[in-house]
Amino acid sequence: MANETATLAGYVAALRFDDIPQDVLARAKVLTLDFLGSAIRARRDAESTPSLLAMLQALSLDADGEATVFGDDKGRTPAIAALLNGAFGHSLDFDDTHADSSLHPSAPVVPAAFAVGEMVGASGRDVLTAIVAGYEVCCRLGNALDPTSHYARGFHPTATAGTYGAAAAAAKLYGLSADQIVSAFGVSGSQAAGSLQFLVNGAWNKRYQVGAAAMNGVVAATLAKNGFIGSTESVEGIHGLLVGYTDTPHHDKAVADLGRVYETMKIGVKPYPSCRYTHAAIDTLIAMRREHNLAPDQIKRVEIGLHRNGITLTGDAATKRHPSSIVGGQFSMFFTGALALEQGSFGWDDYARLGDAAVDALADKFDVVRDERLEGKTHPFGARVSVTTDDGTHERFAADPPGEPETFPSDQAMAQKFLQLARPVLDGQAQRFADAILTLERQDKVADATRLARAPVC
Repeated sequence: MANETATLAGYVAALRFDDIPQDVLARAKVLTLDFLGSAIRARRDAESTPSLLAMLQALSLDADGEATVFGDDKGRTPAIAALLNGAFGHSLDFDDTHADSSLHPSAPVVPAAFAVGEMVGASGRDVLTAIVAGYEVCCRLGNALDPTSHYARGFHPTATAGTYGAAAAAAKLYGLSADQIVSAFGVSGSQAAGSLQFLVNGAWNKRYQVGAAAMNGVVAATLAKNGFIGSTESVEGIHGLLVGYTDTPHHDKAVADLGRVYETMKIGVKPYPSCRYTHAAIDTLIAMRREHNLAPDQIKRVEIGLHRNGITLTGDAATKRHPSSIVGGQFSMFFTGALALEQGSFGWDDYARLGDAAVDALADKFDVVRDERLEGKTHPFGARVSVTTDDGTHERFAADPPGEPETFPSDQAMAQKFLQLARPVLDGQAQRFADAILTLERQDKVADATRLARAPVC
């Protein structure tokens, strides 16, 4: 152990915009825009959104405020804006992923940064610095937790490590000292929660618990700002995160090369709105369909080999083969694979095909098995795809899905993805908002950018 809590707190307190390499800042802006596209679309389209809004109204938590809810015309208080933006941005399962930690960094971090940034009148430079600080904290803690062990305990790392990342971003914008950030992390340790039980019935917990991580990070930092004393050593302590949440902690990964190697540059983006463990197979199936002119009636059997984490999340035939909900579909290798193979593409609007007889019939021909070649890899998101037809068996191994740092999409592709999601909500304002986020460091007040994402919801 190396005083991980204090070391991370000191890093956050000392980080300056000018310390961050230009390529890291550029990547942070693209990741932020990518996340906000999902949040904007989900505000209108996600089936869980009405319940969240009704809850706020029932509990008198829907008061007007200055904090932006992206894709909505109603401002809310900072904590509630963080909750909603975090939940919305994670609802489509189209947001970024950090392969080593198997978590979604932007979902808790970006909402916390914008909520507090607007509240304190921060500049775009300030918000970008806070986002990078949050990314570094949550990704490193996710690495230290060991995602395989963390998953085996039933935890959702985006919601657990993500709470610390959100607190880091909020604390940075408040200008907290290292000791105050230690307290914020101490409170985060009491709030870090997120269960994989949502997988059983396609529940909406996954969306809410990530929004709660964003909100809890804001609360933790605000408590520390106002003199609240949080526990010390909340990461490495005798009852800390790396004791209670994993069987195989890697303390060194929390702080190794801190400030020199940026985990931000290891964050990938999603080409498909589903669990990252399905993407290598989806992409390969679409390519094989095109190259071999595969038609559904030719298919005899499809076998998908995944890492054991992928089996846990997407490969249980008894519960995943014929999902009836969007969350169930997002975490079904059977549905997403069959859909991709049947039509040669896959996007958010294709969840309308849940329960489609043709897709279900093809899903019946899928088997999902564990592939040992994917075990022990730094990136566990690859897949082996084997398709058997009357003419024989076609097989391919994809070590990584598209969208990882080595195959990160072009700026044009990222802008296109954002506009496809945001234009149905923001109309012509979508391009102006994208331009503002991609030049965030030029904004004297971050609110000048966020106001462009306010839109009435029909």
